Amino acid sequence: MQSSGAGAVGAKAADDRTLVSEQIAPVLLGRVLNSFDMVVIFVAIVLFIINSSTIQTAGPSAFIYWGLGFLTFLIPGAFVTAHLGRMFPEEGSIYVWSHKALGPFWGFYAGFLAWWPGILVLLLTGSASVTIIQTLWPGMLTPAWQQALVILGIVWFSAILSVQRFRLTQNYVNFQFVFYAGAVFLIGLSGIIWLANGHHVANSFALEHWKLHAFGAGKNWEFFGVVVLALLGIEVPLNMGVEVKSERSITRYLFWGSIVVMVAYLWTTWGNMVVVPLKDNNPTTGVIQTVQIAINHTLGSFVGVVLLWFFISNTAVYNYSFARLLFVSGLERRMPRAMARVNPRTRVPDVAVFVQSIIASILVLALFMRPKTPSHLATKVYLALLAAITVVWCASMVLLFLDIFFVRRWYPEKFEQVRLVPLWVLNVSGVVGLLFSLFGGLVLFDTFFAPAGLFTLGEWRLWLGSLVAGSLLVGILIYAISEVARKRNPAPAVGAGAGGGGSGSS
Repeated sequence: MQSSGAGAVGAKAADDRTLVSEQIAPVLLGRVLNSFDMVVIFVAIVLFIINSSTIQTAGPSAFIYWGLGFLTFLIPGAFVTAHLGRMFPEEGSIYVWSHKALGPFWGFYAGFLAWWPGILVLLLTGSASVTIIQTLWPGMLTPAWQQALVILGIVWFSAILSVQRFRLTQNYVNFQFVFYAGAVFLIGLSGIIWLANGHHVANSFALEHWKLHAFGAGKNWEFFGVVVLALLGIEVPLNMGVEVKSERSITRYLFWGSIVVMVAYLWTTWGNMVVVPLKDNNPTTGVIQTVQIAINHTLGSFVGVVLLWFFISNTAVYNYSFARLLFVSGLERRMPRAMARVNPRTRVPDVAVFVQSIIASILVLALFMRPKTPSHLATKVYLALLAAITVVWCASMVLLFLDIFFVRRWYPEKFEQVRLVPLWVLNVSGVVGLLFSLFGGLVLFDTFFAPAGLFTLGEWRLWLGSLVAGSLLVGILIYAISEVARKRNPAPAVGAGAGGGGSGSS
């Protein structure tokens, strides 16, 4: 049994890990999110339905990869996130949890590694929107500068939407979600309609196609990387931890959100494979082709418009969700204090949203608006960035799964107080999630999802390694600079206030 002296030491160590943001964020921000809101945010972050088109190249083994992803990443992540979220339902999710479990450096670093991919995803949703527009209206947006203008427009529409009153913004996102759910249902239903009309299955589901090849000729483990990318973001809704009305919403969104994501990916992957032959399948818009072929072109195009609307709206979800990590970093003075400003009228961290949007805009201009740049270079940079955000995000998930083991050391009573499942479930989830997060990131250095001839394996590793190493080093550099600044200018007492705006009550 732990002695009272040891217990006192542990309690003192835990108290030393109290964050300024834990006391200030609840004052500055209002509690507005209910369980349905959280499910919608989870689905918006995790369910990129075009991944069902991308993974079709794996053949029927796609379903094995989905199953592996659910069992080794999504479900363990849900268990761990639910427990940590109930222990510390604070703004900033992984930032706070890693700070509590591993200390100040790892708290900031985990938050940075989770935040940086969010900036790049703003480009990814914009690029997906451009691809859908080109599918629905062939011949449009051919010049790179036109594509850049569309992506910039989407980024700044998301910024404007993200700085409105949170309840207003979330109502809009919820409304759009209903149409997105209908489009997802139609994609899978198309497979049933196709077979019911007497057509044959477009791709073979024969047993010999259900194969996994890890090494050598015919390897297809890159698809596990695709699945991991498709399932990242489990913890992101809890970036708004203090804005959730009820603690029960944490477990509810993880339970129902995970079910929706799993069913939707399997349902749409099946529909796509039944209807569209692999040789004709577009890896981005194959789900639109599915409805166009199985039902009719008009309804398929309508589904395409809904998906376009989803990606435009979804950019706002990413913008306001990841801005909370920047906001917490500002409160903790790891980023400039201006990042912690809350608009006194709308009670949202508007400066953080605008800073993110500016960074994303600079990246868009650098990728799409460079004069006399070979067209394939932008494609190479885009694909390398896509892989890099997967690796960096996986690194943040490694820290999240580590948290479940270390947080118990500092907060044993609280750990047991909120525990809903046997301890072995949390331990197994932590080990499995950690190992497969590592594997999901590392596998991308051995394989890559790029057109043949665009990269050699050596080039791919150089590009990806440079981007990942640069991202990791930037996080360390920011922390080092913040440490120097904090020593020169010690933090005021918590009661002195921070954030530069916001009223004290809801």
